[in-house]
Amino acid sequence: MQPSPTALLKQFPGARFWPVWLMAGLLKLLSWLPLPAIYGLGRIAGDIAYCLHHPRRKIVWRNLSACFPNKNKAQIRALARGHFRILMIAVLASGVSWWGGKTRLRRLVRFRNREIYDQARARGENIILLAPHFVGLEHGGICLSMMAPTVSMYRPNKNPLMDALIKRYRSRFGGVQYVRGSVPGALIKSIRGGCQFYYLPDQDPGRNKGVFAPFYSLPAATFATLGRIARMSDAQVIPCMTRILPRGLGFEIIFEQPLADYPSGDPVLDATTMNRAIETLIEYAPAQYFWSHRRFKTRAEGEPPFYR
Repeated sequence: MQPSPTALLKQFPGARFWPVWLMAGLLKLLSWLPLPAIYGLGRIAGDIAYCLHHPRRKIVWRNLSACFPNKNKAQIRALARGHFRILMIAVLASGVSWWGGKTRLRRLVRFRNREIYDQARARGENIILLAPHFVGLEHGGICLSMMAPTVSMYRPNKNPLMDALIKRYRSRFGGVQYVRGSVPGALIKSIRGGCQFYYLPDQDPGRNKGVFAPFYSLPAATFATLGRIARMSDAQVIPCMTRILPRGLGFEIIFEQPLADYPSGDPVLDATTMNRAIETLIEYAPAQYFWSHRRFKTRAEGEPPFYR
């Protein structure tokens, strides 16, 4: 049971937490707006962020240029600007996910290829949802937790109040979160017991916590944990993404076929299979992948820095 907002206010009363409380209050106010209005505000905020946030814009450009070498500068610029817009839309709409009622959330979400998910559940299979870092993942995870018992892993936020808010609202429909790190036995037990695992494994793990596997033909440090969890929990891995629909029409949760012959037992091969599945999901909405993350920060031995 997560603490109530009143309990959190008593726990985090100091001035150092006021910016977080103000941000939470703004998101709560925005959550009362129709989603098309939030969408329009997010586009404006995204254009401002694109113009002002030069360091992050360079990261986005570098990632997109490397992963899509056949696109020209005008196409990369359009993708980069689109990414900033959709990222800010997702941020401003997060209040809808945190405070929206079940009826509203169900009305805003639609599905593609849902039969893949439903059939796996009907067969009683253990399920891992491979949910890469698309900007709509917050809404998708919360909506999926309304459909079935859900567990996930997360990286604690440095701000303790923000960390408490994230845990509270991501868990409001019964979802259970484990701190990212070693694979806890309780997580495996939960998956084997019928909880779906909403897993986000596609960020840079550093040199000592992963393997190098191609991502858009570039060697990328990649978590090798997915295959191990799938083997230990005897679970099907279903790629899954949440796409923000144009003009504030809602969200679309997309499922792809379960990974075939997975896990193989070879960490590099399994990481490569995972990255290829992520590339397939990116084709649905290229601007909505989290390109502002330094995905290629960790380099193979002897390789020059990717972000200068």
